Amino acid sequence: MRDFVDGTAFNNEQGNRARKLFAAVVLAALDDAIADDKKYGNGPEQIARWARSRDGREVLSCAGIDPNERVVHGLMEFVGRGVRTSVALSREESERRNAAQQAEAA
Repeated sequence: MRDFVDGTAFNNEQGNRARKLFAAVVLAALDDAIADDKKYGNGPEQIARWARSRDGREVLSCAGIDPNERVVHGLMEFVGRGVRTSVALSREESERRNAAQQAEAA
């Protein structure tokens, strides 16, 4: 029984690592689309084309993201904002957004 539990825990950990790896690929695709948007002005279309492609759907699924049209629109909006993923995921950006939302509400 102990071997089964150890094996299951190991497999779960490997699955989590794989999911994180694919999530990093999604973030890299977003950064590439943002760079394309700044350079050529077609970033949202690029990420939508990628997310709707067979490879894009596979990567999104492996990252634990359901590759539906709502997700594609969310990715397009994110790219349209032009904020790189490293900045968007930082604590400072999160605090700035929260402060802006509180100022709007007041």
